[in-house]
Amino acid sequence: MGILEISHLSKSFDTTQVLTDFSLDVTEHTLRCLIGPNGAGKTTTMDVITGRQHPTSGTIVFDGVDISTWGEHAISRRGIGRKFQVPAVFRDLTVRENLQVADRQEFNPFRNMFRGRERVSRAKVADIAASVGLSGRLDTHAGVLSHGEIQWLEIGMVLMQDPKLLLMDEPTAGMTEHETEKTATIFNALKKSHTLLVVEHDMGFVRSIADVVTVMHMGRLLAEGTIAEIEVNARVREVYLGTEDLADAA
Repeated sequence: MGILEISHLSKSFDTTQVLTDFSLDVTEHTLRCLIGPNGAGKTTTMDVITGRQHPTSGTIVFDGVDISTWGEHAISRRGIGRKFQVPAVFRDLTVRENLQVADRQEFNPFRNMFRGRERVSRAKVADIAASVGLSGRLDTHAGVLSHGEIQWLEIGMVLMQDPKLLLMDEPTAGMTEHETEKTATIFNALKKSHTLLVVEHDMGFVRSIADVVTVMHMGRLLAEGTIAEIEVNARVREVYLGTEDLADAA
C-alpha cells in the first residue's frame, strides 16, 4: 500500500477527456517521475491530487484517507505540498523572510509574518535552507537570486509546510547544467525523508533521481518501471520520443 493511491481516475472538461482510467500507487520515501509528451495529462494529474481540480470519476487516497473531493487548503493541511513550474516567491523579502512566511500557521502569508517571526524556529529555517543549498543566502533578497536559487528557495518554502508528499512540476526548467546537477543532489537527499512526485522533461535529470518512472500518454498510463526498463520499452520510445532514442534524450 502506498502513501498515495490513485484508482481509475478520469477527468473531463466539457467534451474534452484529459484523464482516462488512470491509476498510480506511490510508495512512501520514493521518488517517482511522471513523464510524457505535452498534453499527456501530467499537470492535470497534479491539479487533481492537490484539489485544484476535482476528478470526474475515480478516487485519490492519501495516507489512508480518501481526499477525492477535498479542497486545496484541506489537502495541503493533510500533508501534500506542491511546487509549480513558475516560482512564486516574494522578491522584496530575504530568503529567511520567505521561509518564515511559508510556515504553515496560516494560509495567508502576510498573517504568518505578522503573527511574529519568533514563532518560526530559527533552527527549522536554518535546516531547510541547508537542505536546499541556501545557507549562505539567508539574508539575501530573493530578487537578486539566480534562477536556480529561486527554484531552490521555493522548494524550501514548500518544505517549511512539513509535507509528507512533495509534488514538483518541472523543477529544472531554465536551469544551467550546474544548477540541474545541484538540484539532483538536493532531491536525492530529500527522498530519504520525503516522498516525491516529479513532473519532468529532462531525461538526464530523471535518470539521476528517479526510483520509479511513470509514462503518460493521452491521459492514460502507458508504462511504468525503473528508468532502465522505461528506456528499452519500445512503446514508450515510439510514443514519447518518436524515432529518437530515449537513452540519448536530454
